Amino acid sequence: MFSYLRRGGNFYRRVGALAAPMILQNLITSTLAMADTFMVGMLGEEPMAAVTLANIPVFVIQLFFFGVQSGSTVLISQYWGKGDRDAINRVFGVALWAVNLVSITFALILWMFPIEFLSFFGNEPKLIALAAKYARIIGISYVLNGVTLVYIAAWRSMERPKLGMYILAASMGTNTFLNWVLIFGNLGAPKLGVEGAAIATLMARIVEICIVVVHMVRTSTFRFQLSGLLCPGRYMVGKFIRYGGPVVCNETMWGMGTAVFPTIMGHMEGSTEILAAYTIAGNVEKLCMVAAFGIAGTASIIIGREVGAGRSHVVYEIGLTLNTLAAAAGTVIGGGLLLFTYFVAPKWFFPLFHLSPGACQVATMMLTVLAFVMPVRDFNNCNIVGVLRGGGDVKAATLIDLIPLWLVAIPLAALAGAVLRMEILWVYLAMSAEAAFKCGIGVWRLKSGKWIHDLTGYEGKKEDLT
Repeated sequence: MFSYLRRGGNFYRRVGALAAPMILQNLITSTLAMADTFMVGMLGEEPMAAVTLANIPVFVIQLFFFGVQSGSTVLISQYWGKGDRDAINRVFGVALWAVNLVSITFALILWMFPIEFLSFFGNEPKLIALAAKYARIIGISYVLNGVTLVYIAAWRSMERPKLGMYILAASMGTNTFLNWVLIFGNLGAPKLGVEGAAIATLMARIVEICIVVVHMVRTSTFRFQLSGLLCPGRYMVGKFIRYGGPVVCNETMWGMGTAVFPTIMGHMEGSTEILAAYTIAGNVEKLCMVAAFGIAGTASIIIGREVGAGRSHVVYEIGLTLNTLAAAAGTVIGGGLLLFTYFVAPKWFFPLFHLSPGACQVATMMLTVLAFVMPVRDFNNCNIVGVLRGGGDVKAATLIDLIPLWLVAIPLAALAGAVLRMEILWVYLAMSAEAAFKCGIGVWRLKSGKWIHDLTGYEGKKEDLT
């Protein structure tokens, strides 16, 4: 039954070499994000809820960046397998233009109209005012972060994932240290609270971009050409829109969809406790998902390279193998999360964040649901983000990811929370309903074999490249 898992030691060593740096990178960033949440949480539930509120639109931007990363990975990994370096340079140029246009627009909105904009996501004036102080600064940081992320994605697609681990480890270490200094006023610095957290993030993004610039100038492994970055050409812009566009749309729409959930919670009775618990559960979920993201990233790179190199006949079993590894990892991690939720969190974890008894109960419920959904969620993540996208099946992957979210989870959550005014348990269960629908559709698409597409062929006039 599982004979497809017998792929030899070289295959699994290659998977480990690619996945380990990505898992470690995600573990570092998620752990330090938890430390950030802990530090803000020490100020009280209200500051933590304010940061959660401000991060609702930020989360959408982060997912837009992830979409551009994933879209460029789909193309770069296949061009890497084909050995077309000029095309890789041009794809990176298109990705840079995309993230800069969106991040600068986003930063301007948050700088000039923070209260008006954040009022869409909550209804408590005091909370919105506090969130606005954080959002004005955090928006600027994402102008720098977008450049860093697409640079990391380009190198990861060329089977060099360690660079991202080093850059983000330095960034998050800087962020955590400066949080400690600026939030609480240590080492003689002023005590700035949530504004200090935003300034610390901005300084960390400056560290990121400095490392990127130095690496770009000094590396001899792959030289990006400025002409290709600034003028990637109509052909590559069109190809990115055609194949990367659905991925960007996927992540942005998924981000907008998931941003609806805390918006619903923000309008429920007891929203401060619920948002605080949602923040804690979200950070724990990020820690639990690091293996799935690492396996998914590995799947995208390996499958993309095999398709680009003309070895499409092997990718179905590779995809099946990596999906199985992701589901197995989710099962083990889900079991560990249950033990953590009931034996560790109540005594040692929740007290760190000064949560009220009501918030502790909500967080326990959310983590319990997450634990049971984890195997299916990890499978979906690897199948959609890694296997189907890596195989060039970007349109189907987008539909599989978005239809259950927008047509199942969001309507059910809105009905339960906004219309029927049900308890948060039912709202959160409605939010999680999409996982089962995605799994069923994703398995059907995987077994069909129609998801394997070589995207590296050139169609058109040669002058369109410039």
